[in-house]
Amino acid sequence: MYSHVDEDTLFCPFVESEEVNALAQGLTFSLEKTPHPLALIAATSLQQHLRYQQNWQHNFGLTAGEEGPAIGKMFGVLVVRTKEGELGYLSAFSGKLAGGNHHAGFVPPVFDTLVPGDFLNVGLIEVTAINKEISFLESVGAAENAAQIHLLKTTRKERSVGLQQKIFEQYHFLNAAGESKSLIAIFEETPAGKPAAGAGECAAPKLLQYAFLQGMEPLALAEFWWGLSPKSVNWKHGHFYPPCREKCAPILAHMLAS
Repeated sequence: MYSHVDEDTLFCPFVESEEVNALAQGLTFSLEKTPHPLALIAATSLQQHLRYQQNWQHNFGLTAGEEGPAIGKMFGVLVVRTKEGELGYLSAFSGKLAGGNHHAGFVPPVFDTLVPGDFLNVGLIEVTAINKEISFLESVGAAENAAQIHLLKTTRKERSVGLQQKIFEQYHFLNAAGESKSLIAIFEETPAGKPAAGAGECAAPKLLQYAFLQGMEPLALAEFWWGLSPKSVNWKHGHFYPPCREKCAPILAHMLAS
């Protein structure tokens, strides 16, 4: 009924069948809590890929003896119809996977934070240097170096805030009408007035952004947790969840505006 994830393309077509065509008949995109049957088919295919792929290694906490800290990851699939009318799906992961932003078969990030020599890497190096200097001064005499330590901590905070703001400025999101809106502008209309850290890195915005860039029509979305849950939440392996409210809801409201 469906194809396995193709390593050489981001669009994974469904195998043509009467059942797939019937499920897609009259389907329009919505953020329903229960994933559409086509999205479940796509998610099953992606989960099979996660079980058996050998291109990268990430410790999801599902197999004993794996290297690195064990932590799960939120994945998403978006059922789409191409400009040529072909039905298939796209795949994405939230944040980074196996220390990277780019992996075969997954859509790219809206903004790549891991480009060597980019402002983010340079900024993080500067903040790390400040941290080391603070640690050294505290180790040789916190009281004697109190004034200098305070100045360094103030500088570190200013650099960090400025760096986060510059990151937010890089994110711009499309909607079906081709209208682009910045992350900062999107969150100015929310009670918080500014984006939460990590906003724009979740699977759903990545999927919709790629679909709109390619002229694809989004039909159905499903996001599932794969692996161990972090201590701060109670996500369960293989369970499906709606897009998060804090980071995704304002972005999706713009991206899905008609």
